[in-house]
Amino acid sequence: MDHVILLHGLWMRGFALLLLHRRMMEAGFRVHRFDYMSVAATQQRILGSLQSRVHELGQDGHTVHLVGHSLGGLLALQACVDAGLPPGRVVCMGSPLKGSAAARRFAGMGKGGEVLLGHNRDLLEHGFDRWTGEREVGVIAGRVPLGLGAVIGQFEGDNDGCVTVQETCLPGIADHCAIETNHTGLLFSQEAARQVTQFLHQGRFLRAEA
Repeated sequence: MDHVILLHGLWMRGFALLLLHRRMMEAGFRVHRFDYMSVAATQQRILGSLQSRVHELGQDGHTVHLVGHSLGGLLALQACVDAGLPPGRVVCMGSPLKGSAAARRFAGMGKGGEVLLGHNRDLLEHGFDRWTGEREVGVIAGRVPLGLGAVIGQFEGDNDGCVTVQETCLPGIADHCAIETNHTGLLFSQEAARQVTQFLHQGRFLRAEA
């Protein structure tokens, strides 16, 4: 039975993953929630702890998948940049893998905005240029525009209220899909859980039948 580590996003804690945790268990995975201080903890400390957990679960040849929401997806990828982790796939849910316009706007609001982004500010603002790691990566985006956009300015193109679909489309990933939910809703969506399960098993998302 494969392991799955769930990572929450910015300004959240592990309990936000409870429903997704249950659905992944029902799909037959051994599920673990990785709780971290998204603002106060340094990125080095978060990644070190996460990589140690992956190695621990991957003993005896077990597969260890990572599923991250928003910032959690960025951190999951960052943890997998260096080779040497046990095998497994990664699913990012609503993660601004190419950098977040919303985060850049927050930072532009002054010291308060910078503080709210914490030690992962650079990763949130700029993301990655391309995925070149060994793990297959799938990305699920939301396209119901309800969220922070109403506060910090509208987004261009399809978005989930916090992250645009385009910001999630990182070159080099294995697959991408967009579903009808907003940013936080990705954690509670049955369709999102179904797509996560499909990708972890097959390395591809389900397609709508014509």
